[in-house]
Amino acid sequence: MNDVSLVQPALKASGAFFVETVTWVQHWTDTLFSFRTTRDAALRFSSGQFVMVGLMKDDGKPLLRAYSIASPSWHEELEFYSIKVPDGPLTSRLQNIKVGDQVLIGRKPTGTLVLDGLKPGKRLYMLGTGTGLAPWLSLARDPEVYDRFDDVIVTHTVRSVADLNYADLLDHELAQDEILGELIGPKLKYYPTVTREPFKTQGRITDLIASGQMFRDLGLPPFNPAEDRVMLCGGPSVLVDLKQQLLDLGYVEGSLASPGDFVLERAFVET
Repeated sequence: MNDVSLVQPALKASGAFFVETVTWVQHWTDTLFSFRTTRDAALRFSSGQFVMVGLMKDDGKPLLRAYSIASPSWHEELEFYSIKVPDGPLTSRLQNIKVGDQVLIGRKPTGTLVLDGLKPGKRLYMLGTGTGLAPWLSLARDPEVYDRFDDVIVTHTVRSVADLNYADLLDHELAQDEILGELIGPKLKYYPTVTREPFKTQGRITDLIASGQMFRDLGLPPFNPAEDRVMLCGGPSVLVDLKQQLLDLGYVEGSLASPGDFVLERAFVET
């Protein structure tokens, strides 16, 4: 028996989660996959937020981790982008889900990677590593982002070229979208970087920022806290370094209670 099928009766009693059905699964590599689920009409979230996602264990208790929602707030389905950890309590099982299976989706989206945590600005940089791209996939498809900023820059730093899983979407497809393309096309800039293989932009994003290479490649001026707003999501060590770079430039961290020049997400661990 597929143990995911045990989810629904237990969760109706708890009321803490929606029980959603998997509609699409994409295995990008041996270590990365994405999936989509149905979305309950009662779930409301802001692009960039995360929810708890999981499966029910054999003992009837939920096994959960935080996942950024990769789909925009207006979309009728929920999309998630995940690593595969061979011994991970959740992802070792979640990577085996198939269309028609059921998963748990938390009822309370939260997170700091939202537009309202930032002051108004001219440009929005979303700097991500690995599956830290997920919130940018949500925000890059949200019309409000383009209403607020003249330029929207999505960076994605990975180890191997094969890990640039959403490159076509960000580099071509969104600009050609019949609904969003006119709004997104002239504003969205995608900047992929690879650290362990030859690539047109090779290196850690921190080094490319420090050297000025990123700005030269994009044809944009260096970070200026008067104009540029920044969001950060990815590996803990990279976040520490990126945050320090911004603080050294005079940037102030923001929150919903006190909007600032940059925000970062600390909620994610590999499980």
